[in-house]
Amino acid sequence: MITAPEVIFVAAAGVVAGIAGTAGGITSLVSYPALLAVGVPALPANVANIVALSACWPGSALASRPELRGRGSWIRGWAVVAAAGGTIGAVLLRATSSAAFSLVVPYLIAAGSVALLLQPWLSSLRSREGRAGTPVLLAGLLLVSAYSGYFGAGSGVLTLSLLLFTVDPHLARANALKNMLVGAASVVAAVIFIILGPVDWASVVPLGTGMFAGSLIGPRIARHMPATALRWIVALLGLGMAVRLWVAPA
Repeated sequence: MITAPEVIFVAAAGVVAGIAGTAGGITSLVSYPALLAVGVPALPANVANIVALSACWPGSALASRPELRGRGSWIRGWAVVAAAGGTIGAVLLRATSSAAFSLVVPYLIAAGSVALLLQPWLSSLRSREGRAGTPVLLAGLLLVSAYSGYFGAGSGVLTLSLLLFTVDPHLARANALKNMLVGAASVVAAVIFIILGPVDWASVVPLGTGMFAGSLIGPRIARHMPATALRWIVALLGLGMAVRLWVAPA
């Protein structure tokens, strides 16, 4: 059981994580280490982090209404794919050890971060319609969403890079869509964790409350921040997360 000062600390970390995650995609860079810092063991912290992350979904939807307008049918269709991936990841987490998967996680996050920086150049190399990247989006979203349900650190960067390349090169719009898809994967994974239990609710409640508050702010930052600056901030944070996980795997 965490103490009252630790509850405040976790809630504050949730606010920062919610802002960082919904503005770019590095929620767990803040939230997961915060749970470890107050003494929550690695696996319960991972579960608590994913359950709390689902609170970002409604908040980011409210804050991203301008970017999401007219994309309802697209979101509903691809959210099913994200939810399927989240289900696979959550089941795998309950059935397997995370040790082997942790070895490849830093490289995935680093690759997503580099791809984010290279996205304008990569997109300029090919002319494409919105549906041209559908096979890549389908396979990529299923895999990234499975990772999101399994561990999730850096899944926002990977999803954002995927959407920028296959769906919409506009950073704020792609970020809003990313929040919806990561949210779908997180919610279904959270439901599975709650059903199978146990969940450290003493950590989830303050963290999730903070994340919801932060998610109301993050999309607004993404909307007004210059795209190049946001791209570099998110990519550098992603590379920082990759280095941290490489040096000290979860």
